[in-house]
Amino acid sequence: MAVHHLKHAHKTPETESAGAQKVVAEMLAEIERRGEQAVRDYAAKLDQWTGEIVVSPAEIERRTRDITSGVKQDIEFATAQVRRFALAQRDSAREFSVEIHPGLIAGQRLIPVNVAGCYVPTGRYAHIASAYMAIATAKAAGVPTVVACSTPFREEGIHPHVLYAMKVAGADIVMTLGGVQAIAALAYGLFSGKPADIIVGPGNKFVAEAKRMLFGTVGIDVFAGPSEVAVIADDTADPAIVASDLVGQAEHGHESPAWLFSTSRELAEDVMARVPRLIEQLPPSARDAAGAAWRDYGEVILCDTPEEAARVSDQHASEHLEVHARDLDWWLARLTCYGSLFLGEETTVAFGDKASGPNHILPTKGAARYSGGLSVHKFIKTVTWQRMTREANRQIAQVTARISRLEGMEAHARTADDRLEKFFPGERFERGRPVSR
Repeated sequence: MAVHHLKHAHKTPETESAGAQKVVAEMLAEIERRGEQAVRDYAAKLDQWTGEIVVSPAEIERRTRDITSGVKQDIEFATAQVRRFALAQRDSAREFSVEIHPGLIAGQRLIPVNVAGCYVPTGRYAHIASAYMAIATAKAAGVPTVVACSTPFREEGIHPHVLYAMKVAGADIVMTLGGVQAIAALAYGLFSGKPADIIVGPGNKFVAEAKRMLFGTVGIDVFAGPSEVAVIADDTADPAIVASDLVGQAEHGHESPAWLFSTSRELAEDVMARVPRLIEQLPPSARDAAGAAWRDYGEVILCDTPEEAARVSDQHASEHLEVHARDLDWWLARLTCYGSLFLGEETTVAFGDKASGPNHILPTKGAARYSGGLSVHKFIKTVTWQRMTREANRQIAQVTARISRLEGMEAHARTADDRLEKFFPGERFERGRPVSR
């Protein structure tokens, strides 16, 4: 088996990320030192925002009241779809208890984090969908307090449609902040008094780097980078649809990879001819982004067999993966590394991005090898507990004492010894040889 590159990518997502690290490190240090005033200064400098940071309920009502009923209904529908899927995810996990040894009962609890920070980007586009993807999922998980941030749009505060989506999804606190300063404010609880336990949501390379640097201080959803799309297509695929879907995701930004893995040279070459024409037909901003993305990050790989295409796809571990090929059930069973999978030409990444239900906040830059996307499970701690009878100590304590002494941990062993002596006075047990040094 072999693969042939019909189009090579000139860059990788890592190519442009190194410069962000120094900038973000300096900003985080300044914000940690000077707190809210540093955040205000960055907001004024970077986003030309000098207004109130926390958006009051009255201001939310004022700025969203003129949204048309049709737009409101669409946002409400899409939010309900995401909430419905998230609640089903929540129901897929359960608390339990089980007697794993006579007298020893152990169990699992599912506990939501107390505070979630949800970041909603607004740059080239107003990312309405990112608001309900993050916030509605957190609320479905049972998070008591959700703090949401979004960049001021054209220096006029949060985009009204984004603001309405935040409201419908159930945000408890809304702040007009973007970029690194927003991530830092969420992490440290600035302006809200509620430090986040986890921060979720997509963003540019500076936002992604800030989340990475703050990981440990807070939890994060995924190590995110520019949006990615891959399409697996055989000779049954429609080249017009495949090309459209590649371009549809390339408009995310200049650094968004778009990959095609095909078992059909004819199909692959047809798609390669169509993509530039589709890009040229886009409005200026999208044309600029998609053109650069396809030129620098676009890749077309010809594979000999479906098995080879699946292997190549798993190596790329793309954020979004579409399959336009025969035997969709085979691909569903075979593929292992992707953020979200779209089977058949009837579905497309844009459906998942906006309204179908599964979350669109997904792993990028190969993280799909070890991580899934945002779900209610990201907001829930799976914690364990145990309870034991005195009789159960008879065996568990002896084994614990012996293993502890084999490891050289005498103090551990003595906690087991003390229980054996208290619960079974006068009895002799094999506790292992005491540690002498």
